[in-house]
Amino acid sequence: MLPSTLFRRAMPGALFALAVLATSPAPAQEPSDAQRAAWHRPDSIPFPKDNPYTPEKAALGKMLFFDTRLSRDKNLSCASCHNPSFGWEVPFATAIGAGGKPLGRHAPTALNQAWSRNFFWDGRASTLEDQAKGPIEAAVEMDLPMATAVTRLKEVQGYVAAFAKAFPKQGLTEDTGLKAIATLERTIVTGDTPFDRWIRGDAKAMSAEAKRGFALFTGKANCSACHSGWNFTDDKFHDIGLDTADAGRMGITKAVADQHGFKTPGLREIAARAPYMHHGGVATLEAVVAHYVTGGQKRPSLSPLMKPLALNAQAGQGLVTLMRSLSSPQATLAMPNLPSH
Repeated sequence: MLPSTLFRRAMPGALFALAVLATSPAPAQEPSDAQRAAWHRPDSIPFPKDNPYTPEKAALGKMLFFDTRLSRDKNLSCASCHNPSFGWEVPFATAIGAGGKPLGRHAPTALNQAWSRNFFWDGRASTLEDQAKGPIEAAVEMDLPMATAVTRLKEVQGYVAAFAKAFPKQGLTEDTGLKAIATLERTIVTGDTPFDRWIRGDAKAMSAEAKRGFALFTGKANCSACHSGWNFTDDKFHDIGLDTADAGRMGITKAVADQHGFKTPGLREIAARAPYMHHGGVATLEAVVAHYVTGGQKRPSLSPLMKPLALNAQAGQGLVTLMRSLSSPQATLAMPNLPSH
């Protein structure tokens, strides 16, 4: 069970009293046909018409994703912030950028981005190709102009050959480099989980506690209002009342209503992706639940979906157990062979 102290630290006294007096969670039950359809994982990965999948592109993208030559000082790669061992994030509050300086936000996961419409915490990119370019060129991240990256890669015959194979009509260009990275990123998909097997009809795949957590998640706690669908995200932006000076989505749209709004993260592999939130300031899943119990800081931009929750410790633990059921077995990822000349 969740220790009562977890909730006590996160909530005012009156709300804590309400939480511990709350009714027990709903009984475990099997998903309805509608829930099976809504939460069933896709059978295939969507690729855009202007950048269809080929194994050659994916292989090239993997090389580029792990190659530090795409950073100014040749010491950072895409994988420096999106490590497959940590749910394709890093286990730090904020990622580390150029010059060894910490960045302003936690690294978002690279998992399941083929289904996203908005990229980065603030949604400043609308395609994975645009997203791939951002960190490479950003002065605080990899700090390398794409034109310089192309020049570097053209000095490596192995890359020239790999680009010719993946893009026979175009060869090695800024555009094809970004398309290759985006192709690899679209193949980064979570594996089969206990939750998936349960949704498909295996009643024994998840514990009774996780099933009760799902009933709460989709019911009284209303978590599914934002964490919806098979990837557990609406791909939208919400102010959830965190203590932050970061303008979030408002920095892009300039709309006051978007202040402190951040993209809803998907919850797949969430147990491996601590710490949590855009600033990496929440250390555990239990503390995440405790934040939502409070309803967040009251301010004009706070999402109307954020309301104090009356959850006892058993109910809170059910939510955590559900989220842990979204983990797949750790797969061994073969590192690419990077061309040296």
